[in-house]
Amino acid sequence: MDSVVLTLNAGSSSLKFAAFHFDNSSKLDPLASGEIEGLGTGAAKGRIKTVRGETAEIGLARSGADHDAAMAAILDWLRKSGDDRSVAAIGHRIVHGGLDLIEPTLIDEQVLAKIRRLILLAPLHQPHNIAGIEAATKAFPSVPQVACFDTAFHRGHPFVDDTFALPRSYYDEGVRRYGFHGISYEYIARELRNVAPSVALKNVIIAHLGNGASMCAVHDGRSIASTMSFTALDGLSMGTRCGQLDPGVVLYLMAEKKMSVDEISDLLWKNSGLKGMSGISQDMRELEASDSPAARDAIAYFVSRIRRELAGLAATVDGVEAVVFTAGIGENSWKVREAVLKGMEWMGIHLDAEANRANVQIISAKHSPTIVFIIPTNEELMIAEHAVRTAGVTG
Repeated sequence: MDSVVLTLNAGSSSLKFAAFHFDNSSKLDPLASGEIEGLGTGAAKGRIKTVRGETAEIGLARSGADHDAAMAAILDWLRKSGDDRSVAAIGHRIVHGGLDLIEPTLIDEQVLAKIRRLILLAPLHQPHNIAGIEAATKAFPSVPQVACFDTAFHRGHPFVDDTFALPRSYYDEGVRRYGFHGISYEYIARELRNVAPSVALKNVIIAHLGNGASMCAVHDGRSIASTMSFTALDGLSMGTRCGQLDPGVVLYLMAEKKMSVDEISDLLWKNSGLKGMSGISQDMRELEASDSPAARDAIAYFVSRIRRELAGLAATVDGVEAVVFTAGIGENSWKVREAVLKGMEWMGIHLDAEANRANVQIISAKHSPTIVFIIPTNEELMIAEHAVRTAGVTG
């Protein structure tokens, strides 16, 4: 009997899912995908789109729904569609795998316990990833579940791009630069081999810009360095996260402001970034539409950090042949891309303004030594492929 492979991708303010048909041809064909956005904001909304182009709203049990409510709504829709009867495997995006979980892994109690121990390092995501696993276990107790780790793609970093300037014992214990968004980077690196095979073998910087944002320097499809590090707080500013921060600021908040660990955590994870700087929203679409000076300042800082990291990552791989923009902001905001690349001719980047505004695949000028791409990411397909392979699913 033909099978259905289900993927669950819990983000800091969203829950995405996708269902794929799988048969004896070993090909994954999309059936439907959906996303519930705005979780925890009081304005959660969801929509599902089938491969036939049909759309439907996802009913939520209450306003201001959290990830648990979103998961329940997705499973309810799946049952009503009838596809729940043939689910053969479930793949989960898990943000942090730590030192031990470095490849797609079948989930059992031991693996789940390891994932739980990493909650402190990914508090916006790991608890929701775990909730997804638990909800799926209740709904499909006999179906194998596979964990796919965002950190796995980065585990081959050179030592200098993997460590902090702390005593070596901390590195040996696991205090190191893990990097995140690895499932997205893995997909983009593979897709680039189809789009531009010769370029994919060289030095590429991928900018995954969304509510969570990071960048990664890749050589021949392999991660060399990433802007995120021990946790998903580091590097670029994000929707609600601060990005790069002098550790002395944390010491100041503790000593002078008498803030607790929980208060500092809420500040840095949930109330900083675009949301904190603008005082308006974490949504780039709202900020770009706003005439508020604070909104403009928040966008300007976001852009400035991308530019700095672009240059820094280029140094880690001794130059760059291509840049790829992906994820929500990277794929859709021509204004952000234009601001990032303005004046970057010294890096060999010459932007085609008209192509950039049209959101075509290549937005660099024909004479540009460095090629700039827009490539939509597809973490769901990557997770589904890993789930099929790891669970040994056959059609």
